[in-house]
Amino acid sequence: MDQQQLKAFVVEKIEDLKGRDIIDLDVSGKSSVTDTMIICSGNSKRHVISIAENLVVEAKKADSAPLSIEGKDAGDWVLVDLGNVVVHVMQDEARDFYQLEKLWA
Repeated sequence: MDQQQLKAFVVEKIEDLKGRDIIDLDVSGKSSVTDTMIICSGNSKRHVISIAENLVVEAKKADSAPLSIEGKDAGDWVLVDLGNVVVHVMQDEARDFYQLEKLWA
């Protein structure tokens, strides 16, 4: 998948499990790690974990297995690294506290 297809794929999989407030940030000039960050919110720890797990399972099926997954045990904030796209699935409290949109905007 090219980057645009991967971004669309990620957003679709987040929407499949009712992830909210999806933001797509272009960080290509600001980060040497990734080109795009996608941030979304889940309603609870279980919801955040479920969104991330669904994304991982579907990415593997599409031959785009994640490079790493962080935070799945806690469930407040799960990061799924797909290479050119890094996905942050967060509860509202964590999202409000860390304000990644402001940090990377």
